[in-house]
Amino acid sequence: MLTLHVAEASPETAVLVDGAYVAAVGPYEELAAVYEDARLRRWPGILTPGLLNPYGPELLEGMYHPDPREADEFGTEPISGPRAQAIFRTDPARLGASARRGVQRLLAHGTVAVAGELRGRAAKDAVRRAGLAVGQRPQAMPGPPSFSPTPLVLLPALTVGGPARFAVFDVPDRAALVRQGASTCVATVLAGRLVHRRR
Repeated sequence: MLTLHVAEASPETAVLVDGAYVAAVGPYEELAAVYEDARLRRWPGILTPGLLNPYGPELLEGMYHPDPREADEFGTEPISGPRAQAIFRTDPARLGASARRGVQRLLAHGTVAVAGELRGRAAKDAVRRAGLAVGQRPQAMPGPPSFSPTPLVLLPALTVGGPARFAVFDVPDRAALVRQGASTCVATVLAGRLVHRRR
């Protein structure tokens, strides 16, 4: 089934998705006229190729992402450093669930690719199952590990025939995205699937 994605502040870069691939990229009015039967998804903000987060190991293996049911014991924010490693040593089974929750946080920040060498099977499996691409770390790393690193690393423009992998941010333009960060993400698409949608 064909799906046409368009964001209010970037109608010139609407994306037509056919299965897991990009079928067309162009102005919304032109694509809508040609593909009248496509399912339409309208988003606020801008549609982008999505972000590369270079801190895969630090975020998925170096942090513990608590289950919401553990809020009384661990809180709701990721735990890093010796405390995280102590949690993993106490119960190694937590690695897999934590990595999966970490991947969900990445998706909620418009991340479509990660970089850095993942060493453990739990994190590798979580990345593979989600459909995140794996890229190379930039030579100059942005600041400290973060789900919204500074500066943000946007992937190259979408191309016809390429993977349908992109993210939408509720900002008026890319300059605002840089200022406000990746937490403005409203939707993330991997392999044509909507894997995150802000409620």
